[in-house]
Amino acid sequence: MSAATGAVTDALRELHAEFAGVDDGEVADYIPQLALADPGAFGLALISMDGHRYSTGDAEVPFTVQSVSKPFVYALALSVLGLDEVSRWVNAEPSGEAFNAISLERGTGRPDNAMVNAGAIVTTALIPDTPAAPRFGRILDCLSRFAGRRLDVDEEVYASEALTGDRNRALAYLIRSTGPLPVDPVAAVETYFRQCSVRVTALDLAAMAATLAHGGVNPLTGDRVVPEPVAAQVLAVMATCGMYDSSGDWLLRVGLPAKSGVSGGLIAAGPARFGMGTYSPLLDAGGSSVRGHLAIGRLSERLGLHLMHNPALAGSTVTLVTTADDLPSAPAAERDRARHEQVAVVAAQGALDFTAAERVLYAMDEAGPEGTGAVVLDLLRVTDIDTVARAMLRSGLARLTADGRRTAVADPDGRLREPGDGAAAPRCFATREEAVARCVADAAG
Repeated sequence: MSAATGAVTDALRELHAEFAGVDDGEVADYIPQLALADPGAFGLALISMDGHRYSTGDAEVPFTVQSVSKPFVYALALSVLGLDEVSRWVNAEPSGEAFNAISLERGTGRPDNAMVNAGAIVTTALIPDTPAAPRFGRILDCLSRFAGRRLDVDEEVYASEALTGDRNRALAYLIRSTGPLPVDPVAAVETYFRQCSVRVTALDLAAMAATLAHGGVNPLTGDRVVPEPVAAQVLAVMATCGMYDSSGDWLLRVGLPAKSGVSGGLIAAGPARFGMGTYSPLLDAGGSSVRGHLAIGRLSERLGLHLMHNPALAGSTVTLVTTADDLPSAPAAERDRARHEQVAVVAAQGALDFTAAERVLYAMDEAGPEGTGAVVLDLLRVTDIDTVARAMLRSGLARLTADGRRTAVADPDGRLREPGDGAAAPRCFATREEAVARCVADAAG
């Protein structure tokens, strides 16, 4: 396993091991087909802004998207109609109530937001419906582009929802009685049921969340799914409304835009950092995945991902990926030896946080043949390394060493050192040339 993959996957595996035994909560049974889910299923997935995929557990087990579809259909409505027009029909205020509550604005009948069922039904109804582009076809295409692959509908779950969805039908008729439902209530709810029955995996959810975090561009496919302002608007509503009546507590403690679903799916987005998807069908009283909630909360705490934390300075992180024999500053004899020994060099700059460290680790993985040669990490132009990035880089270097690759670091300020470092500490040198020479000498010895 590579250094970057190992550092992030290890964190996910630790979270999986920590919370897999939690058996609090209940599987949703008000939709009979959902009651058949395996209560022990638990998957975690994370996708970075560079399209790197990490997962553990049941991350490729299919389940229906349910309410996790809401932010993405809201994004589609915003893209087609614009914020002002959508806001005529659906508000953007936290309801402080359960997902299926009657949350309608007094005097206008507008649902409080697009994350509760009432608002989601109206949002679905806003999607244009034409013979050439049917409403649900547009929705399925949008969800598929967010996921980066073609999705389909679980027809059994759809039939189960249609059979038992009287409360949602009642919400639609109530909204229509006050005015703000632009289509027939029956048509609106049937499309909404199909939307919720689209089949996904935790990895799909991570890709969908990562697309929002990446300003509307899918980091796996490069497809611009929605404009950047729309992605920002959706993330804002997710942050304030995505976890229903616990949205405030979630934002306070976890600090990430998120959305839950009663099938056990949960997404979280770190803007310009990553998208995360989890699956575990045991739900708390508010209809959110118990294990998913715990895992994302712990990851945010461990990696310092809270939105309100001061991020690293923006800018290019990896400034050089080459081999030592291509460096003009090295003497000719040393370049010849470095070429023979396959010494790779990766240089970084700026302030390193989780996202920056993940990019550096991937560059180190790709800088030379796997399992052979040596890697020099140049930190001469790095201005700061936070505790999370330091731990990730040290772990990545240790993994490369364990895989048989020699490593050295140009780190004159000792940014990777920690109190009590012993023999397992990274080998740090004052210059890049000294680090390269050490790796070459080790090979010769």
